[in-house]
Amino acid sequence: MRQNFFVKIYELFRYKLPRFFSNIWVFRKSLWDFRWYDYHYTLMIMQTSLDVMANNIEKKGIEVDSSRLKKVAKMKRAVEIIHNMDGIHHLEMAEKELGKLFQSDWEFVPEGNDLYSMKDNLPKKQKEHNKKVFDRSREIETQEWEELWEIFKGQKHEEYSKSNGVEWDDWFDGSGMNTWWD
Repeated sequence: MRQNFFVKIYELFRYKLPRFFSNIWVFRKSLWDFRWYDYHYTLMIMQTSLDVMANNIEKKGIEVDSSRLKKVAKMKRAVEIIHNMDGIHHLEMAEKELGKLFQSDWEFVPEGNDLYSMKDNLPKKQKEHNKKVFDRSREIETQEWEELWEIFKGQKHEEYSKSNGVEWDDWFDGSGMNTWWD
């Protein structure tokens, strides 16, 4: 009983506390920025975690390359998608496809009693172009969001058992968060 106590104390100081402080350092930006009221911060923590996991499995992983590198590629894609959720990346992607947004000179129109409304002075064609760019941006965001959860969910293993002789390495695409371990 007494020996067990000393082993636990040793593990605390030798492994657990250093790992705790190391984790604080790794997640410092996510922890500093974290707010309970927005899912974005949860994604930031997940992005940091997946980035660390992907890099370590890629460099230090002991699994065979054929499946390990597929997993790493899916992890990195998930990190990229989460990064794209931050800020205006989807809008920039849509602008690359369809052309830059037109900037408007907003006019403030008085409505009485110290109230004003904003009036967009863009010509109709430019407004239509901007709407197409914003719509495409939302489309890209939705596609990437769905892709992210497909990556986490992974393939259905029942499909492999029905695949009649296809090799595992040929069938497995690296997705499935529950397979990401070393």
